[in-house]
Amino acid sequence: MLEQKPKMEIDQKYFSRVTLESKVLKVNAEDFYYKDLNCLLRQAICADGFERIEVHNVCGQRYIGTDLDTNLQIDLYGTPGNDLGAFMSGPKVVVHGNAQDGCGNTMNEGEIIINGHAGDVTGNSMRGGKIFVRDFVGYRVGIHMKEYQKKIPKIVIGQTAGDFLAEYMAGGIMVILGLNLKEGEKCKARFVGTGMHGGVIYERGEILEPVNGTKTLDAGKRDLQTIERLVKEYCCHFGADPQQIMAHNFKKILPVSKRPYEKLFSH
Repeated sequence: MLEQKPKMEIDQKYFSRVTLESKVLKVNAEDFYYKDLNCLLRQAICADGFERIEVHNVCGQRYIGTDLDTNLQIDLYGTPGNDLGAFMSGPKVVVHGNAQDGCGNTMNEGEIIINGHAGDVTGNSMRGGKIFVRDFVGYRVGIHMKEYQKKIPKIVIGQTAGDFLAEYMAGGIMVILGLNLKEGEKCKARFVGTGMHGGVIYERGEILEPVNGTKTLDAGKRDLQTIERLVKEYCCHFGADPQQIMAHNFKKILPVSKRPYEKLFSH
């Protein structure tokens, strides 16, 4: 039971699921239907008396953190289901495990930190906030990423990615570190940057094979400053050595045109 009554009372039917310890609200998600879990989280962020939320025994529940607007940190222990943090505006979500497909779908603000790997379409159409993935990601990551007003979305991937990375990318920053690759080994992702017409992909070394319609250049001084800030954040989350990562050369992949399919259509 809760040690103190919050300003906004949590439904009694959820009391068996929650405890309050040292201003940390702990939720047991074992065999908890995803709609009920998300309803409880929405009630919890409107309550008072705690500073962080921990959700334990997460196993495939969808839409966790969707559309939440709060500065609270939410720690998830287990494997959340699809569309984690979709349309999210503000929370810091830390996944102590892997994440499934659609993580950060159209997120506006906030931060998602994944201590493992993430599935397909991670960062789909995201227009703000940051996603850090310690390991690898699936297919079509960063598809339709875009910048919205002053918001610049950012994705940092510690290892490698699947096919169609940054497909139709329209804005934002993506960093691929390839920390699992041996010297001279390349990421096996195909069709990197297909239809890309904005934003930038930074790669550690030359590990990607982008498609026609993109160009690859050396990262400049300002690029390296941006990369270093994101690498330091990545290392702060996952315990790597930023100096060792930054000791390698970085390249940047840019679109050649803002209208990549212009010649394919009649006017």
